[in-house]
Amino acid sequence: MKDYIILDFDSTFIKIESLDELIITFIRDRDSLIKIQNLTKMGMNGEISFQKSLTERIKFLNTNKNDLDIVIDVLNQNITDSFQKNKKFIQQNNEKIFIVSGGFFELIYPIVSKFGIKKKNIFANKFIYDKNDKIVGVDKNNPLSKNNGKVKIIKSLNLDGNVIVIGDGYTDYEIKKYGYANKFYLFIENIKRKKILDKGDFLLKSLDDFINNYNND
Repeated sequence: MKDYIILDFDSTFIKIESLDELIITFIRDRDSLIKIQNLTKMGMNGEISFQKSLTERIKFLNTNKNDLDIVIDVLNQNITDSFQKNKKFIQQNNEKIFIVSGGFFELIYPIVSKFGIKKKNIFANKFIYDKNDKIVGVDKNNPLSKNNGKVKIIKSLNLDGNVIVIGDGYTDYEIKKYGYANKFYLFIENIKRKKILDKGDFLLKSLDDFINNYNND
């Protein structure tokens, strides 16, 4: 039976949250920064819906399309250590690896494409721009902008095989919860979310742990 590896992006493939980084790069208001961080935390813990977390954070955006390159440079410097170390494994398994993220394609693709991950295997939100290229919102027709978006994406892919999910948040766990993954590996190299520690079939301190387990199966 063929394996499919579903990877989260924020706080998994990279050490930080890409949308938060985009927002805080152009905001210096401390109160706003705290609100953004709390919204992210509550969404990842499942305390509020992902849709509410995303919608509320988007309101803080005051960014132009040209600003994305600044943040992409920051993200490139924050690739998770064990992912960087195991770049060859990712490249060798690129056909079976999918990125499914509540983050944004414009920020994700420039990072993961360097690891050989195919464009067609990347599922993420997309920004909406006005005529001056200012970011004015998110494509609401994209399932990933809504609750249970990751579940809907995996369901639509109709993967015939063993589906393995690696991620740090509640939305990753939901794929297993609703029966569309065989195993959920809770990734804790970058952050340990105490409220979902009991949701993982396995706790991954690094991608090395997964690869060692995977190669021995």
